[in-house]
Amino acid sequence: MPENELCYLSAVKALAQFKARKLSPVELMQAVIARAEAVEPTINAFPMTDFERALDQARTAEARYKKTDGRPRPLEGIPVAIKDETAIKGERTTYGSLVFRDHRDVADSPATERLRRAGAIFHARSAAPEFSCAAICHSKLWGVTRNPWNPDYTPGGSSGGAAASLAAGSTTLANGSDIGGSIRIPASACGVVGFKPPYGRNPDDLPFNLDSYNHSGPLARSVADCRLMQNVLAGPHPKDIATLRPKLRIPDKPSDIKSWRVAYSPDLGYFEIDPEVAANTEDALDAFRRLGATVEPVDLGWTLACLSAAENHLNHLFGAWIARNLREHRYELTDYARAFAESAQRSTAADLLAAMEHAGRMYATLGPVLERYRLLVCPTLAVPAVPAEHDPTAAEFRINGRKVDAAIGWCLTYPFNMLSRCPVMSVPSGLAKSGVPTGIQIVGRTFDDVSVFRAAAAYEQARPWLDTADRRPKL
Repeated sequence: MPENELCYLSAVKALAQFKARKLSPVELMQAVIARAEAVEPTINAFPMTDFERALDQARTAEARYKKTDGRPRPLEGIPVAIKDETAIKGERTTYGSLVFRDHRDVADSPATERLRRAGAIFHARSAAPEFSCAAICHSKLWGVTRNPWNPDYTPGGSSGGAAASLAAGSTTLANGSDIGGSIRIPASACGVVGFKPPYGRNPDDLPFNLDSYNHSGPLARSVADCRLMQNVLAGPHPKDIATLRPKLRIPDKPSDIKSWRVAYSPDLGYFEIDPEVAANTEDALDAFRRLGATVEPVDLGWTLACLSAAENHLNHLFGAWIARNLREHRYELTDYARAFAESAQRSTAADLLAAMEHAGRMYATLGPVLERYRLLVCPTLAVPAVPAEHDPTAAEFRINGRKVDAAIGWCLTYPFNMLSRCPVMSVPSGLAKSGVPTGIQIVGRTFDDVSVFRAAAAYEQARPWLDTADRRPKL
């Protein structure tokens, strides 16, 4: 198989070929490394790599597949990029910040612990904005990460390096985290699949495992690969009291959504939507109709007050965590991180309470909709992507000539962090004239991950993506 085809080989197919001894984990790792070395000067998705160690581990995995006794682990020999906020024992995790440029972890995060035990090989760290607190992907420490479809644009954030490397073929799987859309935003901008599980499904580290807005989850190039990785990540963990029992395993079964009722909202009631995003969303909805689903518009009654409520919650907890660095390191912080921390200092307990009450009112309209419909579909982003150097603190940012919030006013993701028990997957919906992908969100009933995966798999079968050279970035 040509090297560039190996780079885009799915994890599911790679594992099957490993088991059949038609492909070696070493061959896959060599192809992925070669691809990373070729594309990194353009996209800057990997601030840190350890290719020699990865090749050594690939040789160990190769030896496992040659044994006749026992069976390989679920991700044996698969390259996985680990986000530069997820702890790996003994290694650097910088959070994209000059403040932590020399920080080394003393223990694995739950995600790396489970991926390691499953046989995954960590060949690179994926870039994120400072403290993962922005929907773009640049920082003072690591510079600008760019979209492989068009380097003038951001890959999104905060899991921007993860999505960019998947789209570019320099990893097979990648982990991410999502506190306001940080898995789904880059998944949409880079044309890959990203899953925000319901709160408590996947374990995470303190303190954010106890923040219901926060979710750890998978990014992949296909729904099947996303399912594979989610089944490794999910389940109760002895160090995370928020994790749910029993473990939910997503089954690998035929994906028929015939006769399903699907609701859709083109703008969640208050977002400005770029015409290209709107057109691609309509095309995606037609695919659901062709699959036999009934697709109907709904009015959720949501308003721009949702944004203020989300910002109040994020400021009070996430912003306060960042603000601990203000006194000593104010001028080392990237502008958007400093602005977030300063805003957090004005937050009050009353603001947090109001945010919680508003989220309850939002679900009071979404909940009944999801009783009548199996799913809700909406765009992931209001624009295909923003420029690579986009300033989240900018005073002026417009869509369709109207001013919107430059930080997250273009992201239709954060409402579902507020309604955190709903599983949400972002899948590609098309390309914009800029060459940058667009995406849709498939939103499920609370804790109904299986329906989201079934719908996404059926949609992907109807509209394949990244499966042939002509449907990949032309780096």
